[in-house]
Amino acid sequence: MNDSLYAQLLDLACGGLLLTAAVALWRHRLPVVVRVFVLQGVALAGLGAVLAIHQVSVQLWAVAAGLLVLRACLLPYLLRRAHRPPAGQPADDPRPLVGGAVSLLAAAALTLLAFAVCRPLVELVPGGVTGEASAAIPVGVAVVLIGFLVLVTRRGALAQLAGLVLMDNGITAVALLTGAGLGLLVQVSVALDVLLVLVIRQLSAVRTAETIGDTDLDELRELRDS
Repeated sequence: MNDSLYAQLLDLACGGLLLTAAVALWRHRLPVVVRVFVLQGVALAGLGAVLAIHQVSVQLWAVAAGLLVLRACLLPYLLRRAHRPPAGQPADDPRPLVGGAVSLLAAAALTLLAFAVCRPLVELVPGGVTGEASAAIPVGVAVVLIGFLVLVTRRGALAQLAGLVLMDNGITAVALLTGAGLGLLVQVSVALDVLLVLVIRQLSAVRTAETIGDTDLDELRELRDS
């Protein structure tokens, strides 16, 4: 892969990450946000694939494949399943504290802040990282900041969890772009994904309990014996 194509693909992947983060902030309905997370997971995996091709790294290819499965498939599926309303009931999507237009302005401001803050940090990145990748580090930081904004402005556990997913994706993007040790990247990424899966499953169990009520085994045995 020549340098020109590498820069174009890197810009495309980073642009996809930033655009999907802004859309997830703009649209508050969780089914829409989940579909956006699928696209963002694909963009994140694409970022890993571009770096893997450029650096000729089998390990990065494995990381990209894992990101595609976890971020574009597993986490969106679990979020969609946890949000599924009981039969005959409408979906519960509380409106955010900040409106769509204001949230987009806030996303633009946070992106500018990320580029301004990261300017001196980019110069400290080890020399093994290419200039194109290090210049894109502010994109990952911007996704983290936008995810934090989603976390603090949304009402409802699942909606706030969407902010954590955004922050997780942004942290992973920064780790890829800074050339952090792959072992550390894999450990942190897996730990965050496991935490998110456990939280989503717990929220899904709570919603199920609210729908069907208490399922005490002793009461079920008494009902069967009677």
